[in-house]
Amino acid sequence: MANVIFDHVFKRYTSDVVAVNDLNMEVKDKEFLVLVGPSGCGKSTALRMIAGLEEISDGTISIAERVVNNVAPKDRDIAMVFQNYALYPHMNVFDNMGFALKLRHMPKEQIKTRVEAVADSLGIKHLLDRKPRALSGGQRQRVALGRAIVREPQVFLMDEPLSNLDAKMRVSTRAEISKLHQRLQTTTVYVTHDQVEAMTMGDRIAVMKDGLLQQLNTPQHLFNNPANMFVAGFIGSPAMNLIPVNVEQDGADVVLTSPDGGAEGGMKLHVPDRYRNALMAYTGKQVVFGLRPQDIHDARFAQGALDEGDDPADLVRVRTRVDVVEPMGSEVFLYLLNGQHTFVSRVDSRTEVQPGNTLETAFNMDKMHAFDPETQLSILGQSKA
Repeated sequence: MANVIFDHVFKRYTSDVVAVNDLNMEVKDKEFLVLVGPSGCGKSTALRMIAGLEEISDGTISIAERVVNNVAPKDRDIAMVFQNYALYPHMNVFDNMGFALKLRHMPKEQIKTRVEAVADSLGIKHLLDRKPRALSGGQRQRVALGRAIVREPQVFLMDEPLSNLDAKMRVSTRAEISKLHQRLQTTTVYVTHDQVEAMTMGDRIAVMKDGLLQQLNTPQHLFNNPANMFVAGFIGSPAMNLIPVNVEQDGADVVLTSPDGGAEGGMKLHVPDRYRNALMAYTGKQVVFGLRPQDIHDARFAQGALDEGDDPADLVRVRTRVDVVEPMGSEVFLYLLNGQHTFVSRVDSRTEVQPGNTLETAFNMDKMHAFDPETQLSILGQSKA
């Protein structure tokens, strides 16, 4: 069982610089787990500690139930794909891919068979005689992947392997890596700063910030139920709108109001019944209201845009002024103003507006989020489960 377990793992460079802070996490056998977060969050450091390229300050890391803190990298039965490919420039593709097998004193015929089979599966068999300098970026990346695959390790480690590719090649290689994992079923830990890569590739995603694990769950759970404001703002493209609002009672109802409405008249958002109890305790206080761009509709087309099971009664109309229009073909991104607040809406391509126009939007309050401004934790919690 090739699982990877972090048990209270720390990485300290100095007493003030903690790259990884009390990380507790299990990468399950055969899982594709993505570590994601902004630069400096500790994700690559965590990966390098699995590989043995960084010493562990405290805690333990286990691979396949074996503690590897003091095991040399070559004895950990892992294979790593680096951001810069790290190919040997003086060797051709065949020798690059087979080098680790040669070090193991594997018979030449067996090396040849294994390298050719992997090269064929990656579509680079015709490149085996070429040197790295004669390859494109995408081809070099496939060679680096192939070099890892031929070793048949217990765990693959990938450190931002697509960051040097152009946008089109990144999308196609992303799909290739996903298909490879489905076929090989090797436990994989993948590091990226790109949340789109994380969402499309990972069985589960670990979101990190400042060395701390923020949340670990499936892509859809992170998207629908972020544990805090950082995860809410990091996962999803465009990012979730986060707006400070006041919590008030209107008879038996709970409403969220914007502190300043401006010429658009402000916002008065009625909270659905299932969220009412969670927000009641914040009456008279301020919270951070969250709503994803796709849940802010052009009011004219709002009912047709609802998901199955959504209640049209949860649509709350908000008057806005259009600031920026970004046509995307099948949809339009609108940057909207209400008072001092700017938020993004992802609307139907039928919406034809120009900057400066007034637009009546409909907020789908069933999809709302709310966060405590001090702790930054989600207030709704179980209400959204």
